[in-house]
Amino acid sequence: MRYGILTAASLILLLITSAFAQTKVKPNQRVAKDAAAIKSVLDAQCAAWNRGDIEGFMDGYERSNKTVFVGGDNVTRGWQTVLDRYKKNYDTREKIGTLTFSDLEITPLGNDSALVLMRWHLQRAKDEPHGRSTLIMRRTKQGWKIVHDHSSAA
Repeated sequence: MRYGILTAASLILLLITSAFAQTKVKPNQRVAKDAAAIKSVLDAQCAAWNRGDIEGFMDGYERSNKTVFVGGDNVTRGWQTVLDRYKKNYDTREKIGTLTFSDLEITPLGNDSALVLMRWHLQRAKDEPHGRSTLIMRRTKQGWKIVHDHSSAA
C-alpha cells in the first residue's frame, strides 16, 4: 500500500512536470511578455495624458465598479468615479502638464496579476508634482488593466 501511494505520487509529479515541459511559453518568456504588455499599457497612459486625453488615460484601468484609486487620505471606488475625479482635478491643460513614469518594477503575483512599483512626475509651468505609485494589474479579456492604484505625492 505504501509503495502504491509513492508510485502514484511519483507518476502525478512526472505528469505535471511533463505538462510544464511541453508548454510553448516558458515561465521566463511569459514573465517578460507580460512585463512588456504592462509597460505598453503604462506608455499608452502617458501618451494619452500628454495629449490631454483623460478618458484615453483611463483606458489603462479596468472598467469596473471594483476599480480602486487611493491618493492622499482618499479612496475612490469605481472606474467612472475615478474618471470623474481626474476630470475634476485636471480640468485645464495647465493642470494636466506632461506626465512621465520611471523606475518601473514589475513583479508577477500569479499568471494573471502583477504588482507595479514606479515613480511618476508631472511637469507643469508652475510646479512639478511627483511621487510613487503602487499598482495592482490584472490580465483581462481586454488586456492588462489597473484594478488598484495607490499613488502618493512627495
